[in-house]
Amino acid sequence: MSATTTVTETQPISAENILRLFPQINTALAAQSARNDSDLAGYDEEQIRLMDEVCIVLDEDDKPIGSASKKICHLMENIDKGLLHRAFSVFLFNSKEELLLQQRATEKITFPDMWTNTCCSHPLGVPGETGSTLETSIMGVKRAAQRKLKHELGIQAEQVPLDKFHFLTRIHYKAPSDGKWGEHEIDYILFIQADVDLDVNLNEVRDVKYVTADNLKTMFKDNSLKFTPWFKLICETNLFGWWRDLGSGLDKHIGNTAIHRM
Repeated sequence: MSATTTVTETQPISAENILRLFPQINTALAAQSARNDSDLAGYDEEQIRLMDEVCIVLDEDDKPIGSASKKICHLMENIDKGLLHRAFSVFLFNSKEELLLQQRATEKITFPDMWTNTCCSHPLGVPGETGSTLETSIMGVKRAAQRKLKHELGIQAEQVPLDKFHFLTRIHYKAPSDGKWGEHEIDYILFIQADVDLDVNLNEVRDVKYVTADNLKTMFKDNSLKFTPWFKLICETNLFGWWRDLGSGLDKHIGNTAIHRM
């Protein structure tokens, strides 16, 4: 992706900017509400509503260049034209250093019924969640993570304070969900260790489970279970090393400024 215009903290990010930078994306399609969209016919009504949320569109250096709806960002036809957005992945561990996994709800439009890390979502193109520097972007994804942990799992903000999240690194990956939908993200990896109370939103999450590292490795051997592609990538590269150092030594992994291309 190439772009000549980046967006500062004080500038609004707009769908119009995306249409200028990506003229191959249909203007009528970008302006269309997800509720009236034939691409989304037959899906769950709440999940359709969420497809109108505004994601932060990026260049390949993680600089915001505009915004577009969640639907626009997740259509493979647009991903294949270079559309890239910001995301985060939370890994929440309890005091026994067990990782909380979730199985995505059947109602989800992308990657339904797949097991994944605690929470995976997007900071939105709104004040407080959009950042143009690494420091402000990290704070934005922490705020978004706190918001989505409550939305998906019912975890109250006071149980996951912002200063308890640890930013480890960023990964850039692309993965199809099916023929129509997919992901193309720069994903911020956040670790947090907290004992939390769950009140699961069943429209978002089908099941939850705390696992040890050995439990998770056993799950990967079960061919009846499916896992999200970003979770598998993280597990196959760095997760178990980070996890091993959770109790002492995690500091050496925190704050990696590189973007790891996968």
